[in-house]
Amino acid sequence: MNLNALIDFLLVATHSGLGKASRASGVSKATLSRRISDLEEQLGVRLIERSARGLKLTEAGEMLVSRAEGPLSEVAEAMNAAKEGVLTPRGRLRVAAPILFSQLAMGRIGAEFCALYPQVMIDVVAEDRMVDLVEEKFDVAIRINPSPDSNLVGRCFAKDRLVVVAAPAIAKPMPGAVRPVAGIVTSSFQPTHWTLDGGQLVLEPIPTLQFSSLLMVRDAAVAGGGVALIPQSIAWNQLARGELVQWGTVTGVEPALWVLHTSRRLAAPKVRAFVEFMCARYPDMSLVLNG
Repeated sequence: MNLNALIDFLLVATHSGLGKASRASGVSKATLSRRISDLEEQLGVRLIERSARGLKLTEAGEMLVSRAEGPLSEVAEAMNAAKEGVLTPRGRLRVAAPILFSQLAMGRIGAEFCALYPQVMIDVVAEDRMVDLVEEKFDVAIRINPSPDSNLVGRCFAKDRLVVVAAPAIAKPMPGAVRPVAGIVTSSFQPTHWTLDGGQLVLEPIPTLQFSSLLMVRDAAVAGGGVALIPQSIAWNQLARGELVQWGTVTGVEPALWVLHTSRRLAAPKVRAFVEFMCARYPDMSLVLNG
């Protein structure tokens, strides 16, 4: 297949016509039309319907655009980098990250990363849902305990712990039978027991306060509203100041944060730089002092 013909086809498709594509590229309309015809002949399908009202992509044409547009732009980026003899991270870097992590850390992370790589413009979107990196044009995603996905690769850069905390005025139950406690929970709370430190203490949270944000859960615990199960990384300041007391760690659960990118794409310099940066920023994999 003639790569130039494919590039010219994408150019015409992007500009929705030969005239605009010609003006944008400096290639004559006759040349563009001939190359598209050659490409259609090679593939054995019609890619563009031509009429007096203009050009319209066929179903095959739309499919070719959707499959070829991303890879070709990355090939062009890689070729430009090789031509220039540099692999400097540059361009827009779109990052999807969980809302809580974004609120606590991504502002500083973004500023520090751009200070190191001034040719990168970082765009962080706080999302708890599972974004589609390809369809939604994200370069990387930060996820907590991601499920295996053959389309994604990446590295774990930090780990957290889930701890049960309460204000100092609230007495901690003695070990023994399951102990009911006034629970401050999130909106996604499901009835369950909190098993601490390998079963030494088992709590049954009875919801008295419910919030959509873990930061609100933490603040309600500081105010004495009840007992809360929260990540240690968002409570260590309050624990250090004595505003909260840690009753124990929930066993068998260890939130791990991963930075991921799609394996079907060439890893651009900006993506590789961001992955390495995130891992270097948390050398001991602890969120507590590095958030």
